[in-house]
Amino acid sequence: MKKVKVIKIDVDKCNGCRACEAICSAFHAAPKYSSTNPERSRIRVLWDPLKDIYVPVLAGEYTEAECNGRDIYTIDGKVYDECSFCRASCPSRNLFKDPDSDLPLKCDMCEEEPPLPEPLCVQWCLSDALTYEEREEEGEEEEKLEEMEVGLESLIKKHGAKKVMDTVARLAKE
Repeated sequence: MKKVKVIKIDVDKCNGCRACEAICSAFHAAPKYSSTNPERSRIRVLWDPLKDIYVPVLAGEYTEAECNGRDIYTIDGKVYDECSFCRASCPSRNLFKDPDSDLPLKCDMCEEEPPLPEPLCVQWCLSDALTYEEREEEGEEEEKLEEMEVGLESLIKKHGAKKVMDTVARLAKE
């Protein structure tokens, strides 16, 4: 059995207050809670002015390629394209990339020691648009890449292994 943690989003309840973005960016600031920068948030509230709807989207896995699908979905009479719900950081969108390092961001469910009862975005959601669920499912626990590994992989693909190693060596001497 593997433990699955999920943040459920009810788009109809979201009022666009962006409290989730603010607390997420503060939690991931260095040092923690020292500043807020929505560009560092692992959740973004997208607004469609034509449909007057707010859509909270959580950062997901990084993908090297832009997707081929541009399917259109109609939900409760509202039309959305696939990018509206996409959680990935990809070459065609800078939505979930750190503004300073350009590294992809991914929701980590605010994991820390001691563990929080639920992610901060859920705790701070004033309209109950975000809810947290933890359940067990059949299957094996998958090995997660650490944040540093994901970042280094991304830098190596962008700049090459030699340049990354040279930079790390230079910084280690400083």
